[in-house]
Amino acid sequence: MGKVDSRWHGWSPRLLSILRIVASFLFMQHGAQKLFGFLATRPGPERFSQGWIGGVLEFFGGLLLLFGLFSRPVAFILSGMMAVAYFQFHSERSFWTIQNGGELAAFYCFVFLYLSAAGGGPWSLDSFWRRRA
Repeated sequence: MGKVDSRWHGWSPRLLSILRIVASFLFMQHGAQKLFGFLATRPGPERFSQGWIGGVLEFFGGLLLLFGLFSRPVAFILSGMMAVAYFQFHSERSFWTIQNGGELAAFYCFVFLYLSAAGGGPWSLDSFWRRRA
């Protein structure tokens, strides 16, 4: 392993945390749009509808993930939610994600699946509490 490789490899845990933070911040915006009308172009879904529950999971699940709290189970739930969203709303239109509009749903599904296995990284509340215990 070269000098650059070893230096870059040392960033791997930190980049895991950065991936979690950025992905959850972007994901939360979808929930904020549905629940609070933040940058919305249309009214939000009715309370307790499937769209509203999705907004709750997007915003509050994203918030938990942003701070790295219960990262693995939250990421697993969000991954499943995105898989359902993809197959329920996108896959029937076309096999290709670029044609069916499901790129984000598929991307979030696999990012969250990865986070459910990898955890929140060193810059997470999970990691902070584990070090203090």
